[in-house]
Amino acid sequence: MTTSTARVLALLEILQSGGLRTVPDLAARLDVDERTVRRYVGHLLELGVPVDSVRGRYGGYRLAPGYRMPPLMLTDEEALAVLLGLLAGQRAGLVTTSAAAGESAAAKLRRVLPRALGQRLEALLATADFTARPRPGVAPGTDVLLELAEAARARRPVAISYTDRKGHDSERTVLPYGLVAHSGRWYLTGADPDSGEVRTFRLDRISALRVLPGSFAVPAGFDPAATVVDSLARTPWAHDVSLRIKAGPEHIRRHLPPGVATLSPATAGPDGDTGWIQVRIRAERLDWIPPVIAALDSPFVIEHPAALRDLVRALARRLDENAGNDYDPDRSGS
Repeated sequence: MTTSTARVLALLEILQSGGLRTVPDLAARLDVDERTVRRYVGHLLELGVPVDSVRGRYGGYRLAPGYRMPPLMLTDEEALAVLLGLLAGQRAGLVTTSAAAGESAAAKLRRVLPRALGQRLEALLATADFTARPRPGVAPGTDVLLELAEAARARRPVAISYTDRKGHDSERTVLPYGLVAHSGRWYLTGADPDSGEVRTFRLDRISALRVLPGSFAVPAGFDPAATVVDSLARTPWAHDVSLRIKAGPEHIRRHLPPGVATLSPATAGPDGDTGWIQVRIRAERLDWIPPVIAALDSPFVIEHPAALRDLVRALARRLDENAGNDYDPDRSGS
């Protein structure tokens, strides 16, 4: 799509927002001169868009009363952004329980796109994929997600019916500080109004909620995303793993993201050097950790559990055995 066409659509978008717009204002917003604005208005009139011209000192342009835009008028870049957003939301597990809504929205968008652009986007959607697959999870209800968002913005307490990870049901009152999408799931982070303790809740485990009267203030500098990631990393699991690794935090984070491990400076390593990082991991299984340690390719110490040392030694033996295998094409039968 040419730059001039994109600006004509941008002009229509500005006029659609309502009110009378002066020519100097439109020229500044579109980054063109006033003569070009009048030419763009002419293009809209040719397309059948009823733009009224108001003369006089305070004159300008506005859309005729009662005019409704066609269903969609998007540039190539805007259409791509919308469709990729829908695709990413569906594949990342961030859509709500009404998953059909995403498919319906994408179908409506495709129907009103120009044929050439539609074919190009269809080709992209048919071949696009995500290398990182999120863990499967149950999506939250649309009403729960939207009502919590409104309550968080308005700083209103909520009462929720919640089922914890052990299957226990409870009724709770929460001061909703923020909503966070992480690793294919939606989370609510907020405070208990009685104790002031900050807690994290999975939205798909909230079966009902009610907005309560009153208001609250979010602590200055509170970071919902960082709070949720830290909370997940500290959740009790079957194994509490403690390592010391001699590597920089950036290198370790490439293999152990914040949702998996917590990092802190270690007092010292076995060599007395201070360039070590304390790594804490909580996991249901240990079998995936030895390959990650091997991929780090850095000096390390396993503090606990002892079972992890056995798994690392077993991996080292397998690697050593496989490294000693020779390939003789004469004996391969080829």
